Amino acid sequence: MNNYKIVYELNDKQIDDLMEIYSQNWWSKKRKKDDVICMLKNTTVVIGIIHNDKLIAFCRVLSDFVYKALIFDVMVHKKYKNKGLGKRLLKEVFSYEKFKNVKNFELYCLDEMVLFYEKFGFKKINLNLLGKEV
Repeated sequence: MNNYKIVYELNDKQIDDLMEIYSQNWWSKKRKKDDVICMLKNTTVVIGIIHNDKLIAFCRVLSDFVYKALIFDVMVHKKYKNKGLGKRLLKEVFSYEKFKNVKNFELYCLDEMVLFYEKFGFKKINLNLLGKEV
């Protein structure tokens, strides 16, 4: 992982890079920059991977630091996929000092990503999940 830097806060340029990464995914391509800025301010932990001053991978976590940590938006820029960066993001999450006492990590993923996350100990579960989009 030479020349890669881990950051826990994004500057303005890196937020623009994040918007580019969001535009590459069907489920996040309609996100608006103002909303993303608000989301970042209200996220417990942000983890980014930087290469040559460009954000190339990103994830975020909401947590109470005891019972739950919910991982969101594990994303890698399309030019950097299959280089182990998703794995690196998750390792950063699990080694983050404030998460050392968290009892349960959760995430949502597409079916094609289940095998990837199972390598980290995640198990597919069925939930009666209710949601409302406004």
